Amino acid sequence: MKILLIGHSIVDHIIEAGKEIIKPGGIFYSVLGINSRKKNEDKIFLLTGWNKNSFRLFEKIFAGTEMIYSSAIEEMPEVYLKIYNDKERDENYKNLSSGLLIGKIKDWNQFDGILINMITGFDITLEQLKQIRKNYEGTIYLDLHTLSRGVDENMKREFRPVPEIEQWLANIDILQCNKNELRTIVENDDEKSSAQFVLSCGVKNLLITKGAEGAVVYFKKENETQKFSVDGEKVNTVNTIGCGDIFGTVFFYSYLSRGNIFDSLKLANHTAGIVVSNDIVKNPEVLKNAD
Repeated sequence: MKILLIGHSIVDHIIEAGKEIIKPGGIFYSVLGINSRKKNEDKIFLLTGWNKNSFRLFEKIFAGTEMIYSSAIEEMPEVYLKIYNDKERDENYKNLSSGLLIGKIKDWNQFDGILINMITGFDITLEQLKQIRKNYEGTIYLDLHTLSRGVDENMKREFRPVPEIEQWLANIDILQCNKNELRTIVENDDEKSSAQFVLSCGVKNLLITKGAEGAVVYFKKENETQKFSVDGEKVNTVNTIGCGDIFGTVFFYSYLSRGNIFDSLKLANHTAGIVVSNDIVKNPEVLKNAD
């Protein structure tokens, strides 16, 4: 298969228990996830930005991808992630990059699937998504991610209603979000009615990740809204960074390979359990134990 991943690469400053650790982030984790599943004959194309001063952080993992559509940028986006045990993390950005360039791709239908991870929320514009949809007949997967957050004068990101959300949804096939991000699409706490709205906009499958509670997928069957859910893995949590990104690419690769949303959700959820119980940046090989 040929799969295209779109999203910013980011330098993560992870602040937890008063300590700061610098790690590669952003689309890096999406690549980690798909690398754990892909076969030798597969080609993974990466559309991201890179910078020679920080590329050493990403080089080993990105080495297995085709980067002909990626572009050099002057400064990498950086994010300061303050991690809490009992609430959503805080995010402050530095060098918030402009959108990625998609003009290098002339034949969109060469890809078996396209996954767009809105790492910064500015990875691509709505107009670029419309252009991709117009020229691509296959499956488009969107991880809502930081599109769900605005940015203030101090570069802090806070949840807010996503502008023109109906148009974003009308141009994709699969949407991934967590519980907090879902509220930036529909401002209520009724999950089923929110899912019905998302599906009414043209999305075929809505994935909602719920951390320790597992995950759920909503879909239409015989014109009725259906759901399938899986419980969270019982593990000792040592890491929460990159979990949703890896969940997404594992689900997407499995779905493109098998066409089964139920098996794909189970596999993605199991892999997420491995992510949270390991330092996967140091030891990415553990992801291959997800079978």
